Amino acid sequence: MSLRILPAALAVALLSTAASADEGMWEPKQMPELAAQLKARGLEMPPADLSNLAAKPLDAVISLGGCTASFVSPKGLVVTNHHCGYGAIQYNSTPERDLLADGFVAKDFADELPADPNARIYVTQDIRDVTDQVTGDLAADMEGKARFDAIDARRKALVAECEKPGGLRCNVYNFNGGLQFSLIRQLEIRDVRLVYAPPESIGKFGGDEDNFEWPRHTGDWSFLRAYVGKDGKPAAYSKDNVPYQPKSWLTVAQDDLKAGDYVMVTGYPGSTNRYRLADEVNDAISWEYPMLVDYLKDYLATIDRTTQGDKAAALKYASTIAGLNNAMKLFQGQLDGFAKMDNPVGAKRAREDELKAWLAGRGDAGKTQTAAIAALEQELAAQRATRERDQWFNGAVGGGLAGVAVQLYRNAIEQAKPDAERESGYQDRDAPRMEGRLKSMDKRYDAKVDKAIMALRLQRYASRVPADQRVPELDAWLGIGANDKTIPGLDAKLDALYAGSKLGDEAARLQWWKADKAAIDASGDAALQFAAKVMPAILRLEDEGEARSGRIQALRPQYMQAMIDFNASQGRPVYPDANSSLRITFGTVRGYSPRDGVEMKPFTTLAGIVAKTTGKEPFISPQSELDAIAQGKGAQYRVAELGDVPVNFLSDVDTTGGNSGSPTLNARGELVGLLFDGNYESLSADWIFNPALTRSIHVDARYMRWTMDEVDHAERLLEEMGLPHD
Repeated sequence: MSLRILPAALAVALLSTAASADEGMWEPKQMPELAAQLKARGLEMPPADLSNLAAKPLDAVISLGGCTASFVSPKGLVVTNHHCGYGAIQYNSTPERDLLADGFVAKDFADELPADPNARIYVTQDIRDVTDQVTGDLAADMEGKARFDAIDARRKALVAECEKPGGLRCNVYNFNGGLQFSLIRQLEIRDVRLVYAPPESIGKFGGDEDNFEWPRHTGDWSFLRAYVGKDGKPAAYSKDNVPYQPKSWLTVAQDDLKAGDYVMVTGYPGSTNRYRLADEVNDAISWEYPMLVDYLKDYLATIDRTTQGDKAAALKYASTIAGLNNAMKLFQGQLDGFAKMDNPVGAKRAREDELKAWLAGRGDAGKTQTAAIAALEQELAAQRATRERDQWFNGAVGGGLAGVAVQLYRNAIEQAKPDAERESGYQDRDAPRMEGRLKSMDKRYDAKVDKAIMALRLQRYASRVPADQRVPELDAWLGIGANDKTIPGLDAKLDALYAGSKLGDEAARLQWWKADKAAIDASGDAALQFAAKVMPAILRLEDEGEARSGRIQALRPQYMQAMIDFNASQGRPVYPDANSSLRITFGTVRGYSPRDGVEMKPFTTLAGIVAKTTGKEPFISPQSELDAIAQGKGAQYRVAELGDVPVNFLSDVDTTGGNSGSPTLNARGELVGLLFDGNYESLSADWIFNPALTRSIHVDARYMRWTMDEVDHAERLLEEMGLPHD
């Protein structure tokens, strides 16, 4: 059976229905079809401008590879969230010069600091449908591993051709579970520098306690800069590089933003799961999220215990801790959101039953799709059966010192193959990233801490993986049997592993990165020998996983086509799940009511910072900020309606992880803020969207300007952005 995309006329009708709920992370190409709804919401610019990748505002919106950012000056100045720039801030921090605590403002271009060697800025230039080239002629009954390999080879070939001119990063993204594929071409800027970040007491005010909560008073922004070679082309860091000159950059709005105003967010949302099956929702609720919350608690406790009294080690793990805390609260928030719903798994299953009943009336086509859904459910059940093994074995061999050893050994294996046949991550295009990781490891690694984390992972493996799924190679290295739930002598074994390895040293890592398999096999390095022992298991399980993925790649698109057609028949929203590609979402500035008798207003102000400040973490404010507030400085940023300077605001735009740092634009496409969070009640919206409770949290550009002007004295940057100041 051939898979088809939604007819254009029907898509237009569905989009008009969907927009009223502000649900959807839309592809740029869909925006002209939403013209009537966008205008009704208040958009003042031509809707077609929101589909043009080569013009403002879209060509000013960039990806950091996990976060979003935007150009805000003709000299490559980039604004994003503080937590998105956190890695660059941490990378440049030492106990003697703690930029996380103190903040940083570069006095001039020469004072700007190189970020992590793997920091990147990606500028999307083109998005092209390549579905026919990837899956167009693949037989429906193709064996799973063969299908996986065929798709993988075709994607690599498309990417290689795309990247031939140099300075580009190309990727093939799948949409709607593999129903469609797009080749996305991005300029890859490799010299990224830290320009300005407020101290944590502003940029992370409220800390993990306020994370995902409203009201918020967080100054979640930082500034980076893109640099290129003197010829204007992307190049690795060099003191001789010059600021990149983007074709477009965003203009910061001068008019006041108020409740009810139109806003839109352009960015790179990571992933959503709104089309997942009921069984997958149940897996998340009953196993995945509880397991991850439990593990992350122990992970964080391990880091806390082993960094006590060691500021240097604590700084090395600051970024890791921030990420783990964010993830843990996210997973717990999703569980809490599901708990407040009326049987979310049952609702999903009822929807699938409706779909199957509808398919029963569609003749042979319906029968084929129904059979595909049943087969997909079987594949997911098989995947579920080995989830403990897959989770904990991969964790044991994939992190810290052991993970670096495994990467080095795998790299030696892959380098013996032609480039096109190498595993993704080990091709020539990936070499700069791997070298960057090896070079920057010292900034985020402490042997004592890493050893304790490794012990935690190995203990999880031994205690959680069923006997019939244990990995013989790892058990043999640990000296335990398949039925053993504890690991006698683990501390001594890990002491020998870390004492017997030199991979904690950058020079040694780079040496082995260039070595072949024979040299590593002959090595006496304990970590490399560990990698050699477990590699057969890694490759074996990888082959099993790829075969299953290939089978799922044949089945999920059929389910997605059926669901798209079914939604279309009922006038429901039709848009792809987020997949880290460029999307646009729109709505209005508005509050919400989380429960009876409670009304959340859409703006917070400077007065709230003073009220929240306790002098104890995480509610410490710089004295310079408190003094500026008390003295009433920056009257030009004050909003009469609020009687104060706005700090954060709420909107009903539909966003998720990866949207962090996304520019929030007004009806004219001007920058009014940065998206940095969602409210706690919305976290389960990654699976099930609730328009009444789903809200996004933004830092207001007026608070950014006030702080830059009156507190941190970043006037140089305000001038660069063409903004007035005192």
